Amino acid sequence: MTSTATPHRGRLSGRLIVVSLGVPAAPLALFLLSLLVAGGETNLQVLITLGSLFLTCLVVGGFGLARLLTTRYHLTGERLELSSGLLFRSRHAVPPARVRSVDVTANPLQRLLGLTTLRIDTGGQGGGGLKLDGLTAADAAELRRRILQWRETGHALNVTEDAGLICELDRAWLRYAPLTVWGVGGVLAAAGSVYRTLHEMKIDPLELGAVQDLVRRFGSVPLWYGLLLATLALIALGAACSTLTFIENWSGYELRRAEGGVLRVRRGLLATRSVSMEESRLRGVELVEPIPLRWAGGAKLNAVTSGLGDRDENRNRRALTPPVPRAEALRVAGQVLTEEWLLNRAGLTPHPRAALRRRINRALIAAVLVAAALAGLGLWLGQAFVTAGWITGVLLAPILTVFACDAHRTLGHGLRGHHLAMAYGTFARRTVVLRRDGIIGWMVTRSPFQRRTGLLTLGATTAAGDGVYKVRDVSVDQGLELAEAAVPRLLAPFVESVASNSPGRRMRAGAR
Repeated sequence: MTSTATPHRGRLSGRLIVVSLGVPAAPLALFLLSLLVAGGETNLQVLITLGSLFLTCLVVGGFGLARLLTTRYHLTGERLELSSGLLFRSRHAVPPARVRSVDVTANPLQRLLGLTTLRIDTGGQGGGGLKLDGLTAADAAELRRRILQWRETGHALNVTEDAGLICELDRAWLRYAPLTVWGVGGVLAAAGSVYRTLHEMKIDPLELGAVQDLVRRFGSVPLWYGLLLATLALIALGAACSTLTFIENWSGYELRRAEGGVLRVRRGLLATRSVSMEESRLRGVELVEPIPLRWAGGAKLNAVTSGLGDRDENRNRRALTPPVPRAEALRVAGQVLTEEWLLNRAGLTPHPRAALRRRINRALIAAVLVAAALAGLGLWLGQAFVTAGWITGVLLAPILTVFACDAHRTLGHGLRGHHLAMAYGTFARRTVVLRRDGIIGWMVTRSPFQRRTGLLTLGATTAAGDGVYKVRDVSVDQGLELAEAAVPRLLAPFVESVASNSPGRRMRAGAR
């Protein structure tokens, strides 16, 4: 059928130049901050750095001007055309059947200038798709509406902005914001960036006045006390960073079901994001419960879907909820899958005790390795590290054993109607529900240790999400029978069924 979409032409906004000049703003701010920390000291290296930032501004501004002058888009009844480039011209044409999703994002500077970025995902590998960076908000909204209407080949009423609300932000969820490790990682990354910048400026951070003052204040206290204070300060800064990140990422959050079978997630305070997921491409959901969040009764819900770009982009855009109460995550999953009970771990088939022994062995090996590493340092750095090594080993062994037992209790799998359910993990417990008709293959792996204990790992491959979702450390019979029951005859060409002395039949992997 030929689309009835009205031809539509357009170009980028002239305000793109200002956005392009804002690209070096972050390194320039870091440079000025480092200069301030250094007390305003300048040398040849500082002047070279400042000059390189100025040249960067000129180059980036020139690229922005070239992009502004050469980028054009044209939406016809048969395809969407995008042309760009000054010295090397490129032209892209996308038919309506290739369009998977149309998403809109805007960083803080773009929002200040009334601009957005429109991304058209075509489901190709390696980030396949088109991106229009520098449209006005009105032009982006109009083009998005036209593209979705055009993709529906005339069914304009199936694309609407005002549809059924599934979930929206509750301020009470802010209590879950500090319960992530990303804040601590962000603090360490920022400290590393400042250190690297100062090093490039030929400035020794250890000689700065602020650092020397800290050394004088805490130089006389016991080492363990100083480490404790540093750890507490790092955790506090990490919690504050995580809270600010939560506010930035999830302010204004809404999950809606648009008519025509589209799930739409909107979120963001300074940088706004709008991600669309077609329900026809949805293959399941994933409930994630990291330890701090789980202890507080929280969880996160991700979509297992295709059409969100490559694997890295999929991981960045697949979130259906922020950290929320576990009951709320299950409710949203029930709205998305139409059945809430699918994510309930009760009733899943437990895994054999050999899987428990495997996890306990790994926990004890990890404890021994950490203790041995500290004791080894003691050969060069003194007896204190040897003492710290055996104390660490004695403490770590039971703690990691408890985590190993918890990991085994989490393990489970089962068939629930048209879905395959699996659960695994302890530091980040995951429960995945995958549509059986979305499974396109099986990946059976057995390490030497698994072969000795009669275990295997069964991976369900799908053209969505992470690509492979694994049922870990299941017995051979359980794993092969699960694969055959979930998707009959898919694994049969690679499996040999042999008669056994006991009633019934036993399936064994082997060549046919």
